[in-house]
Amino acid sequence: MINHRVVVTALAPAIWGTTFYVTTEYLPPDRPLLASLLRALPAGLMLIALARELPRGEWWWRSLVLGALNIGAFTPLLFLAAYRLPGGVAATLLAIQPLFVAALASRFLGQRLTIRILAAGLAGLLGVSLLVLKAGARLDALGVAAALGGAAVTAAAIVLNKRWVSPASALATTGWQLVAGGIVLVPLTFALEDLPTFTRNVAGYAFLSVFGGAVAYVVWIRGITLLTATQVTFLGLLTPVVAAIIGWAALGQQLTAVQLLGAAIVLTAMTVAQMRTQSDVREIRV
Repeated sequence: MINHRVVVTALAPAIWGTTFYVTTEYLPPDRPLLASLLRALPAGLMLIALARELPRGEWWWRSLVLGALNIGAFTPLLFLAAYRLPGGVAATLLAIQPLFVAALASRFLGQRLTIRILAAGLAGLLGVSLLVLKAGARLDALGVAAALGGAAVTAAAIVLNKRWVSPASALATTGWQLVAGGIVLVPLTFALEDLPTFTRNVAGYAFLSVFGGAVAYVVWIRGITLLTATQVTFLGLLTPVVAAIIGWAALGQQLTAVQLLGAAIVLTAMTVAQMRTQSDVREIRV
């Protein structure tokens, strides 16, 4: 039975599913690094101010590593993939993340990579491809590498967040990571992008920072501490489903029967991955 912790954690990828709509409707074009920076750094500073706690000892460098993986490395890889590949291809490749997490969790967290989880991961990948992939999509080697790299670094961040148990609250731990990731993005942003006029985009950036940054990441990182790594990572498949629904409801984008089938497969894979059986007799070890 799916518990309330799963439902609460699912709020994070659901919020991230609104990012495409907010970006296209309320933010200036061609500023992806700036949007990521403003989503992470102000949110992180706000959470640290609320928590009133700074890292201690090894958590200085651990926060830097986790922030670099979650924000500093993932964001440039994500947008490089988005620029080099059609959006559907990039989203499909990123959907391989649950399989990466399952393999890493088997190796470093002692969690079994079972037939059930492997089947759910493959089904989720299929569902996302049906939901977002269009016929005739082209492939680009650098774009493919960036998308797979983005899936890999976020998978590593999930496993490390699970392996490294923070002594602080979820507010403080999340704040440290967001600030660290934002600091990594600062030089990249100012080197590669021009600053726009902010007066017309305050609402969009505020939404990204408060909800896409502070709220979503607190819920996500807290979920990692309460659920298994594989349970958490499969919830990330909810993001393209929410994005597709918002595109249909708010932007008038068409949802075909194939896309609806893909969404149903994704939701089924997510549900199967959350189930905890008494024992998974058959397993595959990495």
